[in-house]
Amino acid sequence: MKFNTKAIHAGQHPELTSGAVMPPIFQTSTYAQAGPNDHQGYDYARVGNPTRTALEKMIAGLEGADECACFASGVAAMDALLKMLRPGDHVIASNDLYGGSYRLFTQVFQPYGIDFSFVDMTHLSLVQQALRPSTKMIWIETPTNPLLRIVDIQALSTLAREHGALSVVDNTFASPYLQRPLELGADAVLHSATKYLAGHSDVIHGAVASSNTAIMDQLRFQVKSTGAVPGPMDCYLTLRGIKTLAVRVERSVSNAKIIAQWLDDHPKVGHVNYPGLAHHPQHQLAREQMDDFGAMLSFTLSNDTQEAAAAFMARTHYFTLAESLGGVESLISHPASMTHGSIPKDIREAAGLKDSLIRISVGIEDVEDLLADLDAAFD
Repeated sequence: MKFNTKAIHAGQHPELTSGAVMPPIFQTSTYAQAGPNDHQGYDYARVGNPTRTALEKMIAGLEGADECACFASGVAAMDALLKMLRPGDHVIASNDLYGGSYRLFTQVFQPYGIDFSFVDMTHLSLVQQALRPSTKMIWIETPTNPLLRIVDIQALSTLAREHGALSVVDNTFASPYLQRPLELGADAVLHSATKYLAGHSDVIHGAVASSNTAIMDQLRFQVKSTGAVPGPMDCYLTLRGIKTLAVRVERSVSNAKIIAQWLDDHPKVGHVNYPGLAHHPQHQLAREQMDDFGAMLSFTLSNDTQEAAAAFMARTHYFTLAESLGGVESLISHPASMTHGSIPKDIREAAGLKDSLIRISVGIEDVEDLLADLDAAFD
């Protein structure tokens, strides 16, 4: 089954009682039982819901996983994975990653005795140097947020496996349409399904897919015990969004390639971070690891100041100044003060994230209008 077909049919069947083609919204908190523990697969909606089950089967199918567990948000999914760890355990993560991940690692889990090392994962040797006997997890984000660096999933997953650690890949920027980390050896793949999977900026959602039974057993335990679960309406909206994932991402990527090259050629642009550009340092790895280069990019202006960046973003029209990404609409943001504001300035800058950096999520609008919008913002 090819991807476009999977996005419509993976794990999906007409609903048994009515024949409904789309899974209904099972808006219930509990389920009737014939007797104690004698039920039809569901007993309480925190533990499971048929609408959620349909979505989990869909995401598992797209990622080539045996199972998937859905959560109320992307960070709730991260939280559940990190709760597999114990005090004294060590995690290696990218030094260029989503600010919410950094905040969760350092302000929530580090005080409980879990150690984190943040390294440039584009250099395998630096990850090897960071390994400790207590390293239990390698947290991979690729393409990275917001510098669009590409990390070698296969090499890092092999390294983790040889060390007895788990490899987890945040696949939010790429989506399974462009990249499937489990096929490259990763143990688990995570999504902020709020972004490309749902795709319409109208739902908050998270998911983890894996074929590792131990991981999935622990995640199911977290679902039951800590209850950071999505409601059935959220699951329905995400499932509906996935039906058009392939066509949305294909159009967004097509637009992004044109915009990235246009920005790269513009005299008022300093530097463009986009793996589809030939001068990107991991361009070849992106060609090998991904099915296409994605619809996210970031850049600086030749007038490399935060004030110039702020003025530029204030002049766009179709690129809405807002957090998040992966929707049908184009968004523009200032990572240093928005998505990555929780990372201290010195740490951000050491990783290469300047206060002047602008990030854009390219949508599915007509590319001529998007180029005109950016062009006007330079005036």
